Parts: sequence; structure tokens; C-alpha cells
Amino acid sequence: MKMTNYRLQTEMENIKPDKQEWFKDYVRQVLESNKPYHAKADYLGLSIQEIQNKIDYLTADIQEMSVLKKSLTSAKTLALIATAEVLEEYGVDRLDGTSISSITITPKKTKLTETFEIINAEALIKLGYFSVVVDEQSVKDAMLTVEGMDEIDTFVKVGITTEETPARIKVNARRSSTNNQATELLNLVDSQVAA
Repeated sequence: MKMTNYRLQTEMENIKPDKQEWFKDYVRQVLESNKPYHAKADYLGLSIQEIQNKIDYLTADIQEMSVLKKSLTSAKTLALIATAEVLEEYGVDRLDGTSISSITITPKKTKLTETFEIINAEALIKLGYFSVVVDEQSVKDAMLTVEGMDEIDTFVKVGITTEETPARIKVNARRSSTNNQATELLNLVDSQVAA
């Protein structure tokens, strides 16, 4: 397990939208250093990969913790119910403690929830309880034909929205994930850029 972060990785992790110039200056220093181009590429790429590794690790942990939370919540509920049943068997409605004040049994509750179900939809429609909605998918399908387009052209407006995605780098990893030589180069670049 990697114990220290590269300086570039730390800069990436702390970058803010309004403070990008500092980061850009550091990337410029890396690119303008006298290190071989492949060492610079490794330094940039492996720093980004380390951040992605952290993201993946956290994602997996969050999923595991969600499953654990659900399991513990269910177990707690079952334990509360089972303990109440046992205490009721013994005729106990309260237990006093020293670390806790007491354990009491809450009374059984009945929760009423209103339900709604339509039994005869046709009768309600005849009485006027309905709404008409445009079938957008049918309109889109009709617009694919010349006849359909002529018929509905005046009733629809077609436009195009554009969303610009800024250019970004992509790190293409080697097939081998253990590369001690690359790590040594990164440490060398990191120490010389910091100097």
C-alpha cells in the first residue's frame, strides 16, 4: 500500500474551481523540468490514477457500509421486538439499569394508511374524470416520416442544445500494475520539482 502522496497528486486533490492557476503553474513546472518526457507523463498519469484508486476504494467502502448499515438496522429492529416479546413472557414491563436509566416496552401500535384503488375506470371517464396528454413518443415517431412532419410541423418546435465539455487528459494505463521503475522516476521528479 502506498504510504505517501506525490506532490502533484496532493495538488490535484486540493484544486478548487477558482484556484486553478496555482495548479496550472505546477503542471508547467513539471513539463518544463529537465526530466525525460516519459517520466513527466508517468508523474502526471500515475498521480491521476492514484486519485481514481482512492475514488474506487471509497466507492467500494460506501457500498459495503450501506449494506452493513441496512443489515444492522434490520438486526436491531428484530432484537428490539424479540427482547420485548421475551420480557412480556416474564411479565416485565420495565428494567432499571445503572449505565442506562431503564428499558421499557412500548405498546403495540396499529398504523392506519389510506389506500386508493380505482375499481371501474371506464365509469369514471364517462363521468368526466380524465385528462388528455400528448403522447410525445408518437409525435417524435411521426416526425420521422414526411407525411407526419407535414401534419404536425406547425405544432412543434425542434431545436438543438449544445453542451460543451472542456478538454481533459486521459490516462492510459499499462497492462502491468506494478512498475517499480515508474515509481522511482515519480519520486525523482517529485523531489526535483519541489526543489
